[in-house]
Amino acid sequence: MFIHIGDDHVIQSKDVVSIIDHTLLSSSSIIEEMIFNQRKNKRVVETDENEAKAVVITKDYIYFSPLSVYTLKKRANMMTSLNRLEDYTDETEA
Repeated sequence: MFIHIGDDHVIQSKDVVSIIDHTLLSSSSIIEEMIFNQRKNKRVVETDENEAKAVVITKDYIYFSPLSVYTLKKRANMMTSLNRLEDYTDETEA
């Protein structure tokens, strides 16, 4: 399934490695170094006008999202719940 992470970016949920709060970036030199290296490789997608609230790390890219970690988690969980629902449309059409 897909998750809309803000700024017209939609990613596959299976590619998400981690979603972290933007305020935690400065607390880890390892994360700062990873983002620095990925910026050099042009694999960081910055948020346009809005200030980033979350960082979504995928297999290939790092996205700065204007949505909160909580909102992204709810969207990911909603997609998981939708995947578990069975399709009853054939039964209601009869």
